[in-house]
Amino acid sequence: MFKELVGFVNTILWDYVLIFGLIGVGVFMTVRLRFPQFTRLFPALKKMIQGIMNKEEVEEGKMTPFQALSTAVAAQVGTGNIVGVATAIAAGGPGAAFWMLISAFFGMATIFSESVLAQKYRETKDGELVGGPAYYIKNGLKSKGLATFFSITCIIALGVVGIMVQSNSVAGSVSSAFGVPVIAVTIGLAIVVALILMGGMGRIASFAETVVPIMAGAYILGSLVIIFMNLGNFVPAVKSIFIGAFSPGAIGGGVLGITVQQTIRFGLARGLFSNEAGMGSTPHSHAVADAKHPAEQGFTAMIGVFISTFLICLSTVMVNLASGAYNGNIPAAQMVEGATIMTQNGFAAGFGTFGGMFLSICLSFFSLTTIVGWYFFAESNVKNILSTNSITINAFKGIVLTALVIGTLIDPTFVWELADMSMGIMAVPNIIALVLLSKEVKFILDDYDSKVLRGNIHWEYEYQNLEEKKDKKKSVLRKGLSTTILK
Repeated sequence: MFKELVGFVNTILWDYVLIFGLIGVGVFMTVRLRFPQFTRLFPALKKMIQGIMNKEEVEEGKMTPFQALSTAVAAQVGTGNIVGVATAIAAGGPGAAFWMLISAFFGMATIFSESVLAQKYRETKDGELVGGPAYYIKNGLKSKGLATFFSITCIIALGVVGIMVQSNSVAGSVSSAFGVPVIAVTIGLAIVVALILMGGMGRIASFAETVVPIMAGAYILGSLVIIFMNLGNFVPAVKSIFIGAFSPGAIGGGVLGITVQQTIRFGLARGLFSNEAGMGSTPHSHAVADAKHPAEQGFTAMIGVFISTFLICLSTVMVNLASGAYNGNIPAAQMVEGATIMTQNGFAAGFGTFGGMFLSICLSFFSLTTIVGWYFFAESNVKNILSTNSITINAFKGIVLTALVIGTLIDPTFVWELADMSMGIMAVPNIIALVLLSKEVKFILDDYDSKVLRGNIHWEYEYQNLEEKKDKKKSVLRKGLSTTILK
């Protein structure tokens, strides 16, 4: 009964609401911001590389722009880029990859909007910066109810269901590649995650900026080798993506049994899961970046979508299509059954046993960084609706670790359906906020451009400084009271 309910909600969300909502807001913001994907992405990449070379440092309780990007990419690059992409092309055909790329292109404008709003409306709590959709909904839209709704859905979607998806994929992959019992993988993963979470924001940031570049680089390099080993299949693979996007019935002589709507639905759903543009997750890390101006961090956020989808997801698609791991001559329903290890089979076809092990190691690191990133995002929302005290935060860490263990025991197909549902619901209030606050996003970008021309890039962080202003006010009152008593 519950499975049928989840399926029904996903049909409504992904076949109707989010297809139009996510693409719609992406197109709207792309036009309103004058196509920032073309004009802002590569200058931002150049500036970020310069920041890494100069070894930027920030105050405690903040992150450098690169650390914020690494934490965001850590969350973006997970099982969605390997298992999620494989399930998308299994269920929606090769054409689903085309719609993934379309969603990512427009998603760059969406994630820019999320990031600048998160920067503008962030707050300081107990000496640490916090921010995200709940904060720009609360402070920007002045809607506490919608902000609370977002926080609750985010805690469930990322802190519980999302963690289950990651642990489920790691347990299945490692067990299959190395013959290790699932329980042993689960215990090892839980211990590593617990140790990282105990270190707070500083350890999360430093873990992300160290692991993410190595992890992503190794995976892309391995994928390129597989593609070159199957170079003869490269052109037919690319052709199947474009044909399948509009005529999935033409792939495999109609054996797949899927419609264009299904192709679009799976492409968008897995595209969102991998790059997270519009979902409302990554703004939590971009909010705490120490940027001179919100627009600068918005440009950096766009890099995350580019890396996640155009580099890593596309690598996965081409490995599956070129290696023959994807078989377009059998029905999609049958393909879905083995989709969770499809990419692993693609690497095994090229590198033998080592290929399966290599992919399993990559997937484990991808999942580990995503678990850490999603925990950080969910924790921001715990702080928003509950409190920042250590008892509350430690209790939430316990819930996350419990979800991690439970996730390894659930049917893989069903856990992905749960993830689609929870993250789809979470995206709805965020999309509403992005549309209603679009004027603010445009103002911030225009403000940045005008300050660049004047050579004076800066921004007054209003809500971040509220705590400082309150402390100063209390100090003045105390001094006044002391003077009165003395008199």
